[in-house]
Amino acid sequence: MTTTTASTDSHTSNAGLHGILFMVAGMSLAPLMDGTAKYLSAFISPVEVSLGRFLCQAIIVLVIAGFMGRSFGSLMKEVNRIQLVRGACLAICSIFFFTSLKYMPLADAIAIFFVQPMILTVLSAVVLKEKVGVRRWAAVVVGMIGALIIIRPGSSALGWPSLLPLAAATSFAVYLVLTRKLAGSASLLGIQFATGIAGVLTLTPLVIIASLLGFEAAAWTTPDLTHLPLFVLMGIISFASHGCIVLAFDRAPASVLAPLSYTEIISATIVGFVLFGDIPDMFVWLGVALISGGGLYIAHRERTAAKRQAESEELVDSSPKRHY
Repeated sequence: MTTTTASTDSHTSNAGLHGILFMVAGMSLAPLMDGTAKYLSAFISPVEVSLGRFLCQAIIVLVIAGFMGRSFGSLMKEVNRIQLVRGACLAICSIFFFTSLKYMPLADAIAIFFVQPMILTVLSAVVLKEKVGVRRWAAVVVGMIGALIIIRPGSSALGWPSLLPLAAATSFAVYLVLTRKLAGSASLLGIQFATGIAGVLTLTPLVIIASLLGFEAAAWTTPDLTHLPLFVLMGIISFASHGCIVLAFDRAPASVLAPLSYTEIISATIVGFVLFGDIPDMFVWLGVALISGGGLYIAHRERTAAKRQAESEELVDSSPKRHY
């Protein structure tokens, strides 16, 4: 019995470690895609950049599926209405975030975007009817104060573009709520393919309508041949980054992985400095500290609640059963 328990604990520990490594890898890769999008947005509308990202992601999934012996039909069977809505939320998030990168530094945009855990907490209480205590609401307020410090309403530091990462964070929080509802309902390739298809179906009409109306901010611009490899690169990074995150959540609890999301700020700062020479100012770092603190506290409360629930279930399972 002891050997079996030790073996189980070791397996769980290894799975948790693998989950942590996958999460760090996924969050570290994401800013590389954002940096590529920021560069492309100087030549092409952010909506078209987003469309290219999802189209390439879907194509990459099809290629990988082919090598793994999976057919197009088998992938399509995993695409359902909720999956499409979920993917559409990610596409909308992509539009807002890529547009923000056209006007502001990468690290600043991601710092504001990290109010997402707070927004997710609010949506969890309102939509999923999850119980949220006073201390977690306090953490949400602290995180929002951090966002306001970065945005600095009324100043010319960032201006209206700073609202775009907020909109992206809200869209992404809705995406995560739907992800929670769909947990375990599809394969990794199926999830990635559904996301790519949903993005294409959402963004293609927007580009067509914008082109017909002459709305340059979203209209079609024929990419230069030198830009095509960058679109493919975005698709590859998107597939790898989101794939790592899905694998991480398969191996470790959300409460363990949530704090690791903030490693993206480190990667974004490096990418922004190397590619664009951006250095966050003192107010951004102060805001990041408050947002991170609020998010880490929420993660701590989630972890504590999950531990108590597990202990309660273990106590119930070990209690003597009455036989009548």
